[in-house]
Amino acid sequence: MSTAPLFLVDALPAGDHALLDGPEGRHAATVKRLRTGEAVLLADGRGGLAHAVVTATGRDTVELTVGERATVAPPAPRVVLAQALVKGDRGELAVEMATEAGVDVILPWRAARCVARWDDGPRGEKALARWRSTVREAAKQARRPWLPVVEEPVTTEALARRVAGAAGALVLHEGAAAPLAELTGELPAAGDLLLVVGPEGGVTDAEIAALTAAGARPVRLGHEVLRASTAATVALGALGVLTGRWR
Repeated sequence: MSTAPLFLVDALPAGDHALLDGPEGRHAATVKRLRTGEAVLLADGRGGLAHAVVTATGRDTVELTVGERATVAPPAPRVVLAQALVKGDRGELAVEMATEAGVDVILPWRAARCVARWDDGPRGEKALARWRSTVREAAKQARRPWLPVVEEPVTTEALARRVAGAAGALVLHEGAAAPLAELTGELPAAGDLLLVVGPEGGVTDAEIAALTAAGARPVRLGHEVLRASTAATVALGALGVLTGRWR
């Protein structure tokens, strides 16, 4: 039996009945082809979750009877991913998989060796919008009541400031001496845990120096060298085990 599909709404309905319309209603009626009696989940992207049952469908709308409601606490610690810009579809793949793996905030990072360049203006705005749309769809696919926030792109200088203000910060680097698996008991239980993933060309020595000076710790995942589009997902799985996020 499959899990009920999740739809994102601006606010959970106050009463016992709701109408799902707009893009979500169209998706429910024409793509999912929901039928009377099927169960769905409604989420506001801020932890609010409601169970509902389809009572009627229209061309681009679905009528619902709303049942149990709940407020899901955010994971702790909160993982903030600084993902270096990646060329082509691999950037969207990176944020899609990170969302499914539980990331809470994404910072597009303009690292020195990034081939992709998000210039200020329409092109950069379009690229950022694609990441945000990808994250929204991935959150729905993963049945997440919390929608990750994709912030504006940051420079290394701005990223170092975020590192300094975080409860903990890790930089994935294949040359690091410390493996992430050995940090049990050293990771924060609350607050922001900032995870930095560099571009395909790697993190420069100057970037490592700036981030470690701000308080970040270089770590490696294992013996293999992962691509920039997959490293965050693997790290998030490890952090789920090493912290209380999966308990």
